[in-house]
Amino acid sequence: MSAATLLDDLKLKRRFSELKPALAPQAAVIEADRCLNCFDAPCTAACPTHIDVPGFIKRIASGNLRGSALRILDANILGASCARACPVDVLCEGACVLHRDGRKPIQIALLQRHAMDAFSRSGGALPPKSAEAKQLRVACIGGGPASLACAAELCRAGAQATVIERRELPGGMNTYGVAEYKLSAADSVREVEMIRQLGVELRCGVEVDSAAALGALESEFDFIFLGLGLGAMQRLNIPGEDATGVMNALQLIAAYKTGQLRQLQGTVVVVGGGNTAVDAAIAARRLGADTVYMLYRRSEREMPAFDFECAHAKQEGVEFLWRRLPLAIRTDARGRLQLEIAETRQVHGRFEAVANSETAIACDWVVPAIGQSPLTALVQTLRGIEVRDGRIVAERETGRTGNPRYFAGGDCVNGGREVVDAVAAGKRAAMAMLNSVESCHA
Repeated sequence: MSAATLLDDLKLKRRFSELKPALAPQAAVIEADRCLNCFDAPCTAACPTHIDVPGFIKRIASGNLRGSALRILDANILGASCARACPVDVLCEGACVLHRDGRKPIQIALLQRHAMDAFSRSGGALPPKSAEAKQLRVACIGGGPASLACAAELCRAGAQATVIERRELPGGMNTYGVAEYKLSAADSVREVEMIRQLGVELRCGVEVDSAAALGALESEFDFIFLGLGLGAMQRLNIPGEDATGVMNALQLIAAYKTGQLRQLQGTVVVVGGGNTAVDAAIAARRLGADTVYMLYRRSEREMPAFDFECAHAKQEGVEFLWRRLPLAIRTDARGRLQLEIAETRQVHGRFEAVANSETAIACDWVVPAIGQSPLTALVQTLRGIEVRDGRIVAERETGRTGNPRYFAGGDCVNGGREVVDAVAAGKRAAMAMLNSVESCHA
């Protein structure tokens, strides 16, 4: 690696420094001592994986960091990434009883990270399996949190699991789609390595894209778990969106997380109002863009992004353009983009451009971030699997589909939620598979 490249890497790391730095050891103990160890633990109930929050915090207070980490991992094998990426304000920390007295909630995410970081520094190895080997082989298609959680739970119970991922690196959105200042690609891959050491087989760079490919997996495995996530970002469907300088939000985030994109200059317009749009806008600012606009067709009050995410974007210097609709993307004589926009009004539930309100923004990049398309075309060829409103239909508590050999979970079922929701779904599906095998042998 050249000195110039190394310097660029250091600059990039500084730009994407973490939002919330880790707690120092003494600060972690002091924070852990604030926990009331509630008997009903509303924080645990608010966590989709039901981590024993008082239990792991109590172990931090007593200096038992490994025990704390193991308590977390028993419920959530991706406890390290969830400590960084979870919207705890609306989950565990949002449920903390200290809110009732107007006090600051326990910093559960930072305490969870404290325990998991210590576990990683110590080698990050889980205790060897004690379960009796089971004659069960499962393929998990997709390398994201749902599949990883499913595979880990299966292997911990003595079964065999293989995760099949079309991209070069495993981890799914944790590796490629979560903002770097929340969760780095390196941290995601490190966590996957811990899961691999449980006995999970990883097949990366393998595309399952046909009925024939699925048929081959059916002959090799007893069950197949579909953790496909969602598909490509939806298109704007306006003239000029294939122009040079148009790059969707997931492409932008994946490019800088994997080192392919190191800087952006000029003016960037992000089209969309969700959390991914916010992540892309902040990334553009941190990559060096002079001006970053977020263009959204509704009002600020109607934005789907969390309030704290929007507040963070404003702190980073992102400017918001409410009630605006993109009409076309043109390229001027100098090669610069002109994003034509108009004010919006809602008519019978649809957003239309207000007459004579058209204007244009001169910019260097346009970043669509209006949601992902469902990735279900492949499974529509499978008998017994229902696809409704672009989502695979599966039982919530088991992940079972209409085809007895197929289970599903994560974004391809719920339409796009949080990492922790995908982990919970993968774990439930694994337990259902194990229970079905035990029932057959009973």
